[in-house]
Amino acid sequence: MAWPILLLPFVGMVAAMTALSGNMVISKMAMSNGASFYIISVYSNALATVVLFPTAFIFHWYKIPPVTFAVLWRILLLALCGCLADIGSYAGINYSSPTLGSELLNLVPGFAYILAIIFRMEKLKLTQSSGMLKFLGTLVLIAGASIATLYKGAAILNKPSSLTSPVYLLASPENWILGGTLLAMAAFLTAAWSVVQTTILKIYPVEMIIVAIYCVIVTIQSLVIALIAEKDLTAWNLQAEMGLVAVLYAGLVNISFRLYLMSWCLRRTGPLFVTMFNPLVIVISAIIGLIFFKDVLYVGSVAGSIVLVIGLYTVVWGKAKENMVKDDIEGSNGHSLGHHKVPLLQDEEA
Repeated sequence: MAWPILLLPFVGMVAAMTALSGNMVISKMAMSNGASFYIISVYSNALATVVLFPTAFIFHWYKIPPVTFAVLWRILLLALCGCLADIGSYAGINYSSPTLGSELLNLVPGFAYILAIIFRMEKLKLTQSSGMLKFLGTLVLIAGASIATLYKGAAILNKPSSLTSPVYLLASPENWILGGTLLAMAAFLTAAWSVVQTTILKIYPVEMIIVAIYCVIVTIQSLVIALIAEKDLTAWNLQAEMGLVAVLYAGLVNISFRLYLMSWCLRRTGPLFVTMFNPLVIVISAIIGLIFFKDVLYVGSVAGSIVLVIGLYTVVWGKAKENMVKDDIEGSNGHSLGHHKVPLLQDEEA
């Protein structure tokens, strides 16, 4: 029964990573046309708040648990991780490229694995087949992502042109290093976001309410940061058409849709399973570039994608085996309790 249970989270995370890939491409296009990443962050989170806040309370008005202080301070921490990761990601892509942004998402599974072990959400059980599969799957994922990004090989589809070069090659080395540092920071905060969200869902299992409150807080935080950092008041006008497209896409798809999907998956699988899908952004970004921008498809991209799929399958296989063991233990415990229940009652009556 473990595989069917993981099927919907698997599909959900593929959809979530597709949304993230699209946001990287669209936001880079908007920033290249002059849109400020601070302003995009504020407007997109505000739009997500307008959409999610009333929707969440309409759907859950009859069963809204009270938001205690223990829940609220965790959501504040979640919002801080999300806000800094959001702005760090936008800034990193602005200084470098969406390609580097997708490459450094490879760090997320490693960070998440370490944090999950530190906070005892995962156990490093290398002596068990499920633990070994998850560990090896993580390494294979990182290897596949590294192949896709570091090795090109021969072109399979479309021909590379010496006349056109990616925008990010025009960036100075200093900007490239700064962009990489910001993206690495965003990767760590993304992993921390998944861990914090998992702890919240354990005590307050209503995903839509959490994400709605989260968006309100992130909007306020990003607004404060934008007012301090963005000195050009005309940037708030979003004169560039791509800026408006970026805000609409980020608010409706990347935040509202993706964060709800990720929260739903986190409650059912935990942070390790969810963060394992981040390297998939490389594959999806390559497909988007191939279809919409006529990018060149290289042997390295195909080889890396195949290894990525093997790594994902290995992690899911390990998670499925772990769930099967848990089901067996719970079933045997239930059987044991049922076996002893009648004699205990009989002893009391006697």
